[in-house]
Amino acid sequence: MTQIERYALVTGAGSGIGKATALAFAQAGMHLALVGRTQSKLEAVAAVATQHGVKVACYPIDLLQVEQVSEKIAAIATSFGPIDILVNNAGMGYTATLSETPLADWQRVLALNLTSVFQCIQGILPSMRQRKQGTIINVSSIAGQQVFPEWGAYCVSKFGLVALSKTLAAEERAHGIRVVTISPGSVNTPIWDTDTVHADFDRSSMLTPETVAQSILYTALLPQEAVVEALTLMSNAGTF
Repeated sequence: MTQIERYALVTGAGSGIGKATALAFAQAGMHLALVGRTQSKLEAVAAVATQHGVKVACYPIDLLQVEQVSEKIAAIATSFGPIDILVNNAGMGYTATLSETPLADWQRVLALNLTSVFQCIQGILPSMRQRKQGTIINVSSIAGQQVFPEWGAYCVSKFGLVALSKTLAAEERAHGIRVVTISPGSVNTPIWDTDTVHADFDRSSMLTPETVAQSILYTALLPQEAVVEALTLMSNAGTF
């Protein structure tokens, strides 16, 4: 065997950054556990990924059911294989002024963008600690570094994710676990087509999911003794 076998779990793998990351990982020879809400989308990604000769399994999980997430992710680490790389990518966009954001919407954004990530991490940490190695990559946003009017709930969730990543890194370094926070600017993904996002931006100037995926792959493939703790990836067009 000429290549080290690596097992990666990617959330939100059915589209956008998650899909592009899964395919970049497959091209690099990584075995994939694909997590997302829609079985058919995961299977479509898997069909392409398996062409690179890697093992791929699909796990339709609704990460908004946060009380079940940790247990389900731990089960994947047991059944599929020891997860070397966890990419927490699943999330949602949301636009509204804070004064007009209903509590239920606020809780939904925080549950998916932050609490589900916390639960994925708790599900995977025991097996990583046992092997004294692992890489956890959390996909945040430029909105985790600066605020944007009418993106309040989203910004709070991403600022929280940055704090979660930094705390996790400090706690898990001694266990050989690396933590990466990647913060892209605007990316041309289906998030802009969802009913919770109302924004009129020039999507042709945005980053592509494939560009973000290559950056995620780069951080994952660094030698174990090095880590990119934080990476901000912006379009040359700037923030919009």
